[in-house]
Amino acid sequence: MMNEYRYIIFYKPYGVLSQFTKDSPNRSTLKDYIEVADVYPVGRLDWDSEGLLLLTNNGQLQHRLSHPQFGHERTYLVQVERIPDAEALQKLQTGVQIQDYRTRPTKVRLLSEEPLLSDRDPPIRFRKNVPTAWLEMTLTEGKNRQVRRMTAVVGFPTLRLVRIAIAHLKLDNLQPGQWRELTLEQIKLLHNLTKPHKKSIYF
Repeated sequence: MMNEYRYIIFYKPYGVLSQFTKDSPNRSTLKDYIEVADVYPVGRLDWDSEGLLLLTNNGQLQHRLSHPQFGHERTYLVQVERIPDAEALQKLQTGVQIQDYRTRPTKVRLLSEEPLLSDRDPPIRFRKNVPTAWLEMTLTEGKNRQVRRMTAVVGFPTLRLVRIAIAHLKLDNLQPGQWRELTLEQIKLLHNLTKPHKKSIYF
């Protein structure tokens, strides 16, 4: 039954490892923020990335959500160095070659103004006379440091990366370091997302 399990979304701050075990005295972990036994993150966010992290003790759901077959969407706000041109945006949208793989088609849009986000601690390093821009990127895959590698390969390095959504789950009013339980409706949608008969559709 669904009520046997815990489902949590957490706004991971910058500099926090997506794990409960401490392997460095200088790095914060999930244990510093979440006092819930036996829940584990679904996927991960790099220590230098921020935003939405889903945690559960439902091992089957965790496995399915992590499987490429289901290809659920993950949406990020990405601050990059300089202003990407139309050619760079087109490359990101259609797919770029990163090492030995080519990325799937990605939804990308250049934001006209800076998004409303909490300040990062510590703030990013600004380079004088070098403008920055914000992109909204929605991927259906989550390879290691993929967003950063994608923007770098088209010439616009990522300065700040915040995941704002996983499928239908959103940060809403959570602040960095805060977490909350999912609603029953959100849990049902999460299970529907990973039903074996559901076929993923990529754009």
